[in-house]
Formats: sequence, structure tokens, C-alpha cells
Amino acid sequence: MDGLEALLDRVREAMDAANSARERALTLSRETIRFSANSIRATHREEYPLAQTLLGEARSRVERMRETLADHPEIYWTGYVQDAQKEFAEASLVLALVQGDNPPGPDDLHVEHAAYLNGLGEAAGELRRHFLDLLRRGNVVRAGEVLSRMDDIYDGLVTFDYPDALTSGLRRTTDMVRGVLERSRGDLTAAIRQEQLQERLRRVEEQIARVSGDPPTGPAPSKP
Repeated sequence: MDGLEALLDRVREAMDAANSARERALTLSRETIRFSANSIRATHREEYPLAQTLLGEARSRVERMRETLADHPEIYWTGYVQDAQKEFAEASLVLALVQGDNPPGPDDLHVEHAAYLNGLGEAAGELRRHFLDLLRRGNVVRAGEVLSRMDDIYDGLVTFDYPDALTSGLRRTTDMVRGVLERSRGDLTAAIRQEQLQERLRRVEEQIARVSGDPPTGPAPSKP
């Protein structure tokens, strides 16, 4: 049985190496997700240099995960690596889209295609927050541009009609984007109508003022 014992020792060594790689990759995955989430938060706060720095940290973890699991494809494809890649892709796309830049592709980010597509869908959801911030500031024009980008994302994602085994549940992500779009269109329509109503009221006030000879009623001057 000496031969069997030596054989099992080699198997044990291989499994020890795989387990060690798995533990390192899990840690890198958690760090990737944390840096990506913080990058998105910084983007929404318009702290773009900080968002870019955090993305750099996340990118380094994504690349180290790939290197760590290069000899362990059975671990690489278990799911948590792709989840981390998805979060990194989402954060990268949110920063680019909020700044009005061209979105990076999966090859630019070194992520798998399914992770990229789901990250793109999640980025559309994050764009809604940016869209609402713009509406609150009264920037209806820019909000309309952001909505157009969200619409482009949905139109692109809906064309990927593949089994979930290939896309990692992209259909659910696409359905989420559709719901976000419908709510956002309603919000934009309401904002435009409110803006049009305010403009009409302003014109009526000006007409009344011209007829009566009184200055138009406007907002009260702010106190110094």
C-alpha cells in the first residue's frame, strides 16, 4: 500500500494548493466588491478622482484573482469571482457614464462577458440615482441625456437572448432595467410638465404686469 499512500499524498498536496488559492481569491473578491461599492458612492458624490483611485484598487484585485486561479478553473468559475467582476464592471461603467465618457468594454476591464453584461445592467440602475439628483437640481436637459443612455443600455441588453447558464441571470437584470426606465420616464415627463407650467405662469404674470403697469410678481428677494 506504499504506492497508494504516495498517491494520496500527491492528491492532498494538490488539494491543499487549491484550497489556499480559493481562500486568497475569496479575500480578493470581498475587497473588490468593497472598493467597487465605495467607488460608486464617490461617483454619486462627484468625487471623481477618489472614485478613480478606488477603481484602481478594485482592478488590481480582479487581476490578482485571475492570476491566483489561473491553474484552478474549477474554482474560478464557481461564481464569486464573476460576482466581484460584475461589481467592478458596474463601478467602472457608472463613473464613465456619469462623466459622459465612452463606456469601457469587457476587454478593457479584463472581466468575463456575462459579468460585464450584468454589471452594465446594474450600472443603469445606479444611473437612476444620478438621474434623480439632476431632476432635483432642475437640470432637466442633462437628466434627459442620462435617461437616453439608460435606454441605450436596455436596448442593447435585450438583444442577448441566451440561456441563463451563459449569461448568469441576465434576463432578471434586464427586467430590472426595464422597470427603472419606466419609472424614470414618468419622472422626467412630470418634471418637464412642471417646468412648462412654470414657464406659462411666468408669461401670464408678465402679460398682467404689462397691462396693469405693475412689475411682475417674482420670487421674493433673499435676505442678505
